[in-house]
Amino acid sequence: MSERYLCGLSVKPVRRNVVSTRHPVITLENPILADAEKLVKEALAQHKALLLVGNCWVEYVGRASSKLEAGERIVIIKDDGSLLVHRASGYEPVNWQPPGSVFQTNMLEGALEVRGVRHQPREAVRVYFDRLFLVAALNLTDAGEFSLYASEEDMQRAILAQPRLVEDGFKPISYEKHVEPGFVDVYGTDKTGRFVVVEIKRKTAGREAVLQLDRYVKAIRGTVSREVRGVLVAPSLAKGVQRMLTSLGLEYKDVDPKKCAEILQRTKTKKLQEYFS
Repeated sequence: MSERYLCGLSVKPVRRNVVSTRHPVITLENPILADAEKLVKEALAQHKALLLVGNCWVEYVGRASSKLEAGERIVIIKDDGSLLVHRASGYEPVNWQPPGSVFQTNMLEGALEVRGVRHQPREAVRVYFDRLFLVAALNLTDAGEFSLYASEEDMQRAILAQPRLVEDGFKPISYEKHVEPGFVDVYGTDKTGRFVVVEIKRKTAGREAVLQLDRYVKAIRGTVSREVRGVLVAPSLAKGVQRMLTSLGLEYKDVDPKKCAEILQRTKTKKLQEYFS
């Protein structure tokens, strides 16, 4: 082993094999592979989650076939049978397998093999470790409710992805369209060919939002020869705002930011699945 120097003294690194039994986590630091295999087998048998950090390479056959050369990575196996292989940077896994996998471990030519197999659809991933820095068996409880929240930009992206959020037959033409008073959030046509100006608010829309939409609609009406509608998109309206919209000939569409966030999440997941298929 190479030496390090601290305050002028030669210090040799020492391999540590530390087991922490504090519930709900058991860890091995810099373990020998035989000890790591034992903990991994026990954790998988007890349906615990696993965190493996070390030098590994990956082989996959299923939705496609792939090989990932050796590198230092983070591997997560969850108690629902899903597996994620992460590089040291980036938020998306470089390899992954959905829930429902059955895992086995073996020692193979000086490497620890972790193999996960799914039957519907048929696919298998093999992760080989020749060196491990950390193994953690996790017995975690998580009953917390997950709430999604969206910004106005997120709501805009969700409407562009699913225009029926505004109404059936709505077709976006552009977004952030520049007009003299400012920028229109989403601009498009309805099913009859009329232009539609969409103003988006993430929170309760007040009088100023109505006046802003009215300015945009009037600016566009002065440049086109067909009818122009204005639609205010928000989760709710302040008191008296609906009456103001009606008096100006504008419309309101109730859109929940949480629903927009869910749409974006589904779109992201779909793209991720398509990437690995």
